[in-house]
Amino acid sequence: MSSLYTRSKEFTRNRKSQSDSPPSSPSPIAKTLRHERLSRLESAGTSPTTSDSYSDRASSRSSAYTRRENRLASLSSRTEEETNRDYKKLYEGALSENQKLKSKLQEAQLELADIKSKLEKAAQQKQEKTSDRSSMLEMEKRGKRALERRLSEMEEEMKVLTELKSDNQRLKDENGALIRVISKLSK
Repeated sequence: MSSLYTRSKEFTRNRKSQSDSPPSSPSPIAKTLRHERLSRLESAGTSPTTSDSYSDRASSRSSAYTRRENRLASLSSRTEEETNRDYKKLYEGALSENQKLKSKLQEAQLELADIKSKLEKAAQQKQEKTSDRSSMLEMEKRGKRALERRLSEMEEEMKVLTELKSDNQRLKDENGALIRVISKLSK
């Protein structure tokens, strides 16, 4: 039983592999052989007395073939022209779209450059303002420090002045006392 099964399995496998292959187009030799067989079959079916009808059939067949070939040639030339036209239209459409996109890109690049320059100007002005502010702040700080130094110097001078005034007053008092002692002694 197992031997039958394996045989049938192999048989189906072989058949599958043959049927899986794509059908190939007939070769030119096969076409000519088929044409010869058809012509032999047709000639076998006719009698020698009807050779005129055979030649008529052959000429009509050849004219049918030529008509068919002419139709196919005209159809192929039409399709080629249509595809060429289609490609030309597609190419022209793509060219015009590319031109539009290029012009939009240039406009966008110009706008971007304009925005960048405005941004740089604004940043520069801000930097100038901040530098002006910082320079003003530093000047104010310097002025404040100078005023504080001047104030401390003036406070020191005030202290010295008050000491000098007190010394001057003491000296005046001593001088007045000495003048009185001298005037008492001179009397």
